[in-house]
Amino acid sequence: MRQSGLLVHITSLAGPEGIGTLGGPSRQLIDFLNAGKTGIWQMLPIGPVGYGNSPYQSSSTFAGNPLLIDLDDLVKDGLLSAAQAPLPPASRVDFSAVSDQKEKALRLSFSQSYSAVSALVEQFAEDHSWALPYAQYMALSKEFGWFDRWPLAAKRHMVSPDPQTEKTLSSLREEVQYHLYVQYLFDLQWKRLKEYAKKKNVQLFGDIPIYVAPGSADVWQHPHYFQVDRDLNPKRVAGVPPDCFSEDGQLWGNPLYSWLSLWLHGYDWWIDRLRCMQERFDLIRIDHFIGFANYYSVAAGAPDARKGKWVKNNGKLFFDHVKKALPDINIIAEDLGLINDRVKSMIAHCGYPGMKLLMFGLDGDENNGNRPENVPEHCVAYTGTHDNDTVLGWWNQQDRETRLKVLSMLNLKPGSDICDGMIRAVLGCRAERAVIPVQDYLALDNEARMNHPGTVGGINWCYRMQPRDLSDALLQRMRMLNQEYRRAEP
Repeated sequence: MRQSGLLVHITSLAGPEGIGTLGGPSRQLIDFLNAGKTGIWQMLPIGPVGYGNSPYQSSSTFAGNPLLIDLDDLVKDGLLSAAQAPLPPASRVDFSAVSDQKEKALRLSFSQSYSAVSALVEQFAEDHSWALPYAQYMALSKEFGWFDRWPLAAKRHMVSPDPQTEKTLSSLREEVQYHLYVQYLFDLQWKRLKEYAKKKNVQLFGDIPIYVAPGSADVWQHPHYFQVDRDLNPKRVAGVPPDCFSEDGQLWGNPLYSWLSLWLHGYDWWIDRLRCMQERFDLIRIDHFIGFANYYSVAAGAPDARKGKWVKNNGKLFFDHVKKALPDINIIAEDLGLINDRVKSMIAHCGYPGMKLLMFGLDGDENNGNRPENVPEHCVAYTGTHDNDTVLGWWNQQDRETRLKVLSMLNLKPGSDICDGMIRAVLGCRAERAVIPVQDYLALDNEARMNHPGTVGGINWCYRMQPRDLSDALLQRMRMLNQEYRRAEP
């Protein structure tokens, strides 16, 4: 079946809470996709945002982002006395303002309603082994601050239980309950959203970062699965080597895995992580898939990624375990980057669909695998991703000669709408699934770009749609394109 999808993160949706939520804004988008014959909604990771508000640097790979909880739905459920005053309409997400308002509302909901649902919250914690450790981690973070400032005994507590830390957690019992309550609310609203999407024939397409954030709840609970020292400080960290885009490479800083330890334990942590994602999503993109074949390792504390080294990894063995434990999981491999023979062999062994980006296929090389005519059926095709320029932003940077070559390659006349032309090229290729970022449908320039890799803060992750963006004109256009290129859902 040929399908089409829209790439837009939940945080980017319009709504009264200063950020997109799991309630009305998400249901409105699902209705829009259903009417526009678009069967896939792809989003970024949904965990709590971390440093620089990045969804790829989360405090937990299992927990949900509290900022996405819909307050109006809490009021309708009788879990909050009154909705908060709407934040002023804005073209950017003000994470600081949103966080302040959301936390006040959620703590009010907790004080008003926890006793009424405490049994359900306790059952939620029993059903999810990550939930209580995560709540304890968040409570200790409120008490001690950033993880690197924690007392050493508290850092080591999950491996070597400490009486003083137990005493501290006992005094923080209500704070632990609060974080369990928030995760219960997120789970409640997420399940409703997934059921709503299913009724509307829209598949939810999630994103799982390959690495976890340093000092995260995952490292605290399972330090033996990471390359950290006795005090849980990273010994080796992730990144990518210097290339034509960055002379110093990219130093991500995420702690690397101890793959031997994971293997000895049957990859149980990864299996649990993927199972959690499978319960939430119909399709799952694994970011930086090449890291399962070989990963770049840099000494912790290095000033840049110049002096790292490549380390071989046995991704074939790992995914054999995944397929045995989760035979029905639908994985998409983010196979962008340095694709050597080892990576190709692993991808072929796994059989997962990869990704093709039209923006990477316009260099004039007739053998480029990202050119529309070279795109295989078994993949997901894009104009670009959240890490790239928008189509219009990219186009505005090209010289006249490059533009003429691209127009010729796409069989477009000078003066043609480049956004429409590139969207049509992607929808018209052989790929089973074709996904278009919402910014390209809206013909927005780089002010609407979601992320600039290698940078922190600034305008990253802040893009936000406007209420007028989901217009009847766009709906009719998407429906027409999906029908024309045989991607309309039956």
